[in-house]
Amino acid sequence: MFDQFLRLLKERWFAPIARTLGPRVSPVTISLVAFGCGIGAAIAAFAARDSIALVAWLMNRTLDGLDGTQARVHAQQSAFGGYLDIMLDSIVYAAIPSAIAIGTMNAPLLAAAIFLLATFFVNTASWMYLAAVLEQRQAGAHAQGELTTVTMPPGVIAGAETVLLFSLFLGLPHWRVELFWTMGALVCVNIVQRLWWAKRTL
Repeated sequence: MFDQFLRLLKERWFAPIARTLGPRVSPVTISLVAFGCGIGAAIAAFAARDSIALVAWLMNRTLDGLDGTQARVHAQQSAFGGYLDIMLDSIVYAAIPSAIAIGTMNAPLLAAAIFLLATFFVNTASWMYLAAVLEQRQAGAHAQGELTTVTMPPGVIAGAETVLLFSLFLGLPHWRVELFWTMGALVCVNIVQRLWWAKRTL
């Protein structure tokens, strides 16, 4: 919901870091290090090391923001880099709730995690196919002046909200069932929003 504004702010903060790193540090390398931190967060969550998991998750998100800035500052943007970034993010987004649920083997939490992951699956299909159609119509990221590789149609739950909610998953373990159901319900709102938008626009 706030991603467009926050991306511009993030770009301003991370550009000096990218210039300090220099062009020899590949954006793909940063993406892979970010992925390692994300998987580390999942492993720590599975082991109920919540503080470590939270720190690793925040490192993942920070580096995930830096890789795109690094690519833009040093003119190293590529379709593959954008594709890899989305793929690695999707793995981390699935791994952390799965690790939390499997690590506890608590029936209500498992049910909430299954619901959450199911909404992720449908939401991914909804935004990716819509993004593909918009790119095909020359109304995608480049036409809109967006910083992402492909356009990401807005919704109630986007990048900033995901960072916040996953941080709450890791920081407030006693509220995980409620948080999983809440995020899943909000993702459902995303799906309906995009379906309605597509019906009116396409």
